Amino acid sequence: MATRTDAPTRREQILREAARLFAERGFHGVGVDEIGAAVGISGPGLYRHFPGKDAMLAELLVGISGRLLTGAKRRLAEADGTAGPEAVLDSLIEGHIDFALDDRSLITLHDRELDRLRDSDRKLVRQLQRQYVELWVEVVRRVHPALAEPVARSAVHSVFGLLNSTPHLGRRGTLPGRGPMGALLHRMARGAFASAVSPATD
Repeated sequence: MATRTDAPTRREQILREAARLFAERGFHGVGVDEIGAAVGISGPGLYRHFPGKDAMLAELLVGISGRLLTGAKRRLAEADGTAGPEAVLDSLIEGHIDFALDDRSLITLHDRELDRLRDSDRKLVRQLQRQYVELWVEVVRRVHPALAEPVARSAVHSVFGLLNSTPHLGRRGTLPGRGPMGALLHRMARGAFASAVSPATD
C-alpha cells in the first residue's frame, strides 16, 4: 500500500488545528481568528477554505467516521479470502488503535460536540458508524461463531469504548511508548471478545 509523504494541504492544516483547539477549549471557546493564527493566516482568510466553524466541525466528524469505515473495508479487501478471520480481526483492531492513538482530539470532539452538527450531518455520522460496527460484527462472529449477533454487537461497542478511552489515559509523555501501548490495547480488545464468548461464572 502506498504511503502518503507529501505535506498536508492548507485545508488539512486548518482542520488539524481546529480539532486540537475545539478539543482543548470547546467549540464555542474557540474563535475563527485563533484557528487562523494557529496556521499562520488571518481569521477571515479561513473563509476561503470553509464557510465557518460549523463546516469545519462537520468535516472533522463526518470525515473521521468515513475514514474509519473506508480503512476497515480496505483491510478486508486486502485480506481477500487469503487471511483467516483471526488475522482479519487483528487487522481491524490495529487500524482502530492507530486512530485511537493518533487522533485523540477527534475522539474528544466527537464525544462533546456531535450534537452541534446539523441533523443531516449527524445522521450521516451515525450511518457511517453503523456500517463500521456491522463490518466488525461480521468478522467477530467468524472468529467466535458461538456469539449471538446482539452479543457480538455489544462486544464491538464495548471494545470501541475501550480503545477510544485514549484521551483519558494521561498526557503523552506519561504513557508507555506507542508500541507497548498499542500492544496493550490490542491484548485488551482480544480479551474482551474472548470473554464475551466465555463469561465468568460464580
